[in-house]
Amino acid sequence: MIAPSLLSADFANLQRDIERVTAPDVTDQQADWLHVDVMDYHFVPNLTIGLPVVESMRKITDAKLDCHLMIDDPDRWAVGYAEAGAYNVTVHAEAVRDPISVAMDLRAAGAKAGLSLKPATELDDWVEVLRSYDTLLVMTVEPGFGGQTFMPDMLEKVRRARRMVDTGHLNLVLEVDGGVADDTITAAAEAGADCFVAGSAVYSAADPAEAIARLRAAARRGDPERFGRGAGD
Repeated sequence: MIAPSLLSADFANLQRDIERVTAPDVTDQQADWLHVDVMDYHFVPNLTIGLPVVESMRKITDAKLDCHLMIDDPDRWAVGYAEAGAYNVTVHAEAVRDPISVAMDLRAAGAKAGLSLKPATELDDWVEVLRSYDTLLVMTVEPGFGGQTFMPDMLEKVRRARRMVDTGHLNLVLEVDGGVADDTITAAAEAGADCFVAGSAVYSAADPAEAIARLRAAARRGDPERFGRGAGD
């Protein structure tokens, strides 16, 4: 699955840029999810968009909104994004106080529940909690800004999570976010990721839809057997 990050879109023409990746007739050129980076200038040193923009986006697209909350106090705010119609709402392990309750509340509000791990956060510390979640988002950069360089050492975290999924210890979608491009997505797919967040790789291209198709083809090269049988949601 390819999830273009709207952080790299033109905020003055957000509807246009959403349609550029959701409207193409060719399936391989269509975004599977739209990744929405919510930052509050507290948890990360950047400020982006919040709930009112997500509510407005829901009015103009039926696409699956993948809201990544890089914010303090997600226990208070996360459910609002689910109630606004987000398909998947991801909170950060480093910020959430009661992760299991948040996951339950998100599901009760109609959304999938995601948990994100920063690069320095160990997977082993969160395995039991992840049994309550639908998505694991592995950060392959430090969260806060787009256009950063992919951290290949994070792929070992993806590999270990993939083994847990394959052996039945976890049941979730593995998502990677940060520095995903034509030259990194193949390795991320080979490591076991299911969903790939790509910002500048999509929106800096002359044709974002064609960029999605290229990324999808590169991911299939990383794991042709798994993606060949239609893995993903």
